[in-house]
Amino acid sequence: MAWIKRNLFFVIGGILAIGLLGAAGFYNYKGWSHNRAALNELNEIYSTLRELTSKKPSPGNDKINNIETAKQQENQVREWIRQAGDYFKPITPVPNPSNGIVSSEEYAASLRRMINQLQQEADSVGVALPPQYNFSFKAQRDLVRFSGSLEPLAQQLGEVKTISEILFAARVNALDGIQRVRVSDDDTAGPQADYLDDHSVTNNLAVLTPYQITFRSFSTEIGVVLAGFASSPHGFIVKGINVQPAGAAGTMPPNPTGPVLAPGVPLAPGRGGMQVMLNEQLLRVTLVVEVVKLLPKK
Repeated sequence: MAWIKRNLFFVIGGILAIGLLGAAGFYNYKGWSHNRAALNELNEIYSTLRELTSKKPSPGNDKINNIETAKQQENQVREWIRQAGDYFKPITPVPNPSNGIVSSEEYAASLRRMINQLQQEADSVGVALPPQYNFSFKAQRDLVRFSGSLEPLAQQLGEVKTISEILFAARVNALDGIQRVRVSDDDTAGPQADYLDDHSVTNNLAVLTPYQITFRSFSTEIGVVLAGFASSPHGFIVKGINVQPAGAAGTMPPNPTGPVLAPGVPLAPGRGGMQVMLNEQLLRVTLVVEVVKLLPKK
């Protein structure tokens, strides 16, 4: 006790120093804990940011908002699809019952009536047809009962009607034939000349159904036919065209890819007239046309 009394100020200073050291240690511990928590939070934020920026597409940064840009572009694409839909109106099936289910009786009656109608339309505008032509439906022409679903056949009948009427409107000289893809077991009994060895293709937007058309005309009518497909409110894509003189021997290739035009033949000059440098001749044309049918909106 005597030592404490003699060194009272030293003892008090030591106690104060120990207290201050403890306070400093506690403060350092609190600061270390806070810094550790802050570091963990920073690492978590950095990890989230790295994950976001690695995504395709990246959400962007404070200057570029890729998510908002993507939404705007999506709206633009949807608007384009809406506008494009005006040029891809569906072709009405024949027949087209309100419940969407085609019966054998309805189809048989509609098929005969449509074939007769198309024959009369061709005759009225001077388009020659093969004898008793059935517009690629010879296998079904005389049936009263059909195999499988009739909806695909009804759709094809509507499409063949639309294609034929484009040719009639152009007043081609003759329609030699229309070929379609097989969609029914009954098609196996039909003549090969009525069919394409092909099939419809479905992608993310539409179903594409091919047809091959062979007709005879002069060059002016060919242009009118192509313009008719281009201006149609329905979705037609001309995939191939082959043009040869109508009197050329042999058959058309199954998948024409480009035009083959015969040059004009100079004729002897007439009396007192100018020499004729081009004698346009009748041409035999084969077109491959796809009908584009947009899929229903999801």
